[in-house]
This record gives sequence, structure tokens and C-alpha cells, in this order.
Amino acid sequence: MENTGLKVLVHASAFFAPFLVPVIVFLISEDKELKKLSIQALLFQLVIGALLFISSWLVIFLIGIPMLIVFGLMGVIVPIMGIIKALNNEYFDYPIVGSWYQ
Repeated sequence: MENTGLKVLVHASAFFAPFLVPVIVFLISEDKELKKLSIQALLFQLVIGALLFISSWLVIFLIGIPMLIVFGLMGVIVPIMGIIKALNNEYFDYPIVGSWYQ
């Protein structure tokens, strides 16, 4: 329960410091669940960034437009879902990268 604020901060950092905050929380936290969440958040931001970059190049072939929309929405909606789960003290795994780090 005492880590709720840090969990919310890790999820919300997607909107202001998507790489810095998860790394700092990972380094200062001793809680295994919070460390896992920090790594997942960092990996999710890296994957979404790569997908958006690839999608922006695929705009030339028009297939990138819907991909940009979908991945852009994912980059906004998933952290909000994480914030809600953290406030309700529920477990949350990031999609795509949730099972990469056990």
C-alpha cells in the first residue's frame, strides 16, 4: 500500500519523463513488484517509441497512418489504465512487454 504513490508516478511518468522516472524508481526501490513495474514501464515506452518511429516511415505507403493512430493511442491509454489500477491497488502488467521481465 505504501508504494501506491510510486506506482502512480511510474505510470504517469509516461507523460513527462518516460525514461528517467522508471530508472530512478528502479534504482531506489527495494520492492520487487515496484522494480518489475519500473522495468515494464521503461520497456513499454521504448517499444512504443520504436513502433511510432517505424510507423512514421510507413506513412509513405499509407499503412503507417492507422499504425500511428493505434500506437499513439496505446501510448496514452495504457499508462492511464496503469494509474487507475495502481490507485485501486490492483496488479497491472504492461501489454506487449508484460511477460518479458519476470
